[in-house]
Amino acid sequence: MVPLKVNFVLGLLGVAFLNILVLCMARPAVHYYDFVLKETNFTRLCSTKSMLTVNGSFPGPVIQVRRGDLVYVNVHNQGKYGVTIHCDWSRATVHGAFVILPKRGTTYPFAKPYKEQIIVLGSWFKEDLKAIIDEALETGGNPNTSNAHTINGYTGVVNATVCPTGQTMDVLVTANQSPSKYYMVSTPYFDSFAEFDNTSVKAIIEYEGKYSPPKSIPLHNLPAYNNESAAQNFTVLLRSLASKEHPVNVPKKITKRIFITISLNLLPCPAGKTCKGPLNQTMSASLNNISFATPKIDILGAYYRGINGVFGKNFPNQPKIFDFTGDVTNISQYTTQGTKVIPIEYGEKVELVFQGTAIQSPENHPMHLHGFSFYLVGIGTGNFSNSDIKNYNLVDPPEVNTIGIPRKGWAAIRFTANNPGVWFMHCHLERHASWGMDTVIIVKEGRTRASRMLPPPAYMPPCTI
Repeated sequence: MVPLKVNFVLGLLGVAFLNILVLCMARPAVHYYDFVLKETNFTRLCSTKSMLTVNGSFPGPVIQVRRGDLVYVNVHNQGKYGVTIHCDWSRATVHGAFVILPKRGTTYPFAKPYKEQIIVLGSWFKEDLKAIIDEALETGGNPNTSNAHTINGYTGVVNATVCPTGQTMDVLVTANQSPSKYYMVSTPYFDSFAEFDNTSVKAIIEYEGKYSPPKSIPLHNLPAYNNESAAQNFTVLLRSLASKEHPVNVPKKITKRIFITISLNLLPCPAGKTCKGPLNQTMSASLNNISFATPKIDILGAYYRGINGVFGKNFPNQPKIFDFTGDVTNISQYTTQGTKVIPIEYGEKVELVFQGTAIQSPENHPMHLHGFSFYLVGIGTGNFSNSDIKNYNLVDPPEVNTIGIPRKGWAAIRFTANNPGVWFMHCHLERHASWGMDTVIIVKEGRTRASRMLPPPAYMPPCTI
């Protein structure tokens, strides 16, 4: 009987150990990163300049975690000026990849790839970025364009993909071509009349193994930079790979609808100054005819601490109605400035329709929302109509965090407001964000502990004005 007792005890220990192992595998991991912002010298296009970097690298370091993990990023600013880690213009040199793998024990929404390669598309400016935007804001005109585009920090048809500014995409490439070397090319898509950097950047995809390398690599044949139909046709084909482990949780019954017009505008030139914008005025941009004015006190801190007078809660859910994409000659090009936010109750099922306008210079606007991924349920040209709702894709819409609003067109997104906090929403074209094509969405706290905002760390230094 003794051996049976021992075996029974060992069996219990084995079950206990297995339970602990399963719990450890299921429990989300906690990750800590330290990012040091500092000036570092880099040489591109035969010239060297000092620029802001994260941990001295360009592009910045990679954050790689699994879905559901908890991530702490401590940012130490050793640079020349105050900056956020996700700031327009400065992010041209402080960007890095954020890789979120499936939860441990679950599958990819597609066949697990043989290999993964991070590709970061960016721009290179020979000039100091802060000087560029400071001059543009001072004169009211357009900022200088970049001198080159970059792939993984280097200047230099993935059959083909359209990636809005600020968006991240997973692209599956099947290596089924004859072993050789192939170009990977990045070129801009631009549908406006403003000046832009119309250069391409190339990298080489090289097959492993023994073969005779080609004497020359075939040149790329990409759509024209302003081919709207190519961009639109690609976007409408995007679908989510829905499965039991990766469900599509697009809201069906909407409790909060917001309609936002996107416009380029003017502001009066200040007295005594010479401005370089159209009509000798100052360039501006707006959402629902409100050009976002950045407050001196951060909105997150003001909201969390209950500081009054920093922002207003009266951002309009509907704009003034006119023929948004038609003849706008009788519509004022001027806008007003304000710091107005969109408050949303926790758990709301939100539909947000972005509508492009023909004011000033119509163009594609890559709109980005912090704190959420959202479902692109509809997209089209012209003015949005309620009749467009019947054509929404509520089965397998793509889940993204940035969407290009077509020139003189619209896009509809849906999401569940289940992430309490203060979330910036803006155009990812830097000059437009700098001109005021931004706003803030505040998702209020829920009733449970899990639906409340995390407090700032005890060691976080106070901000100074």
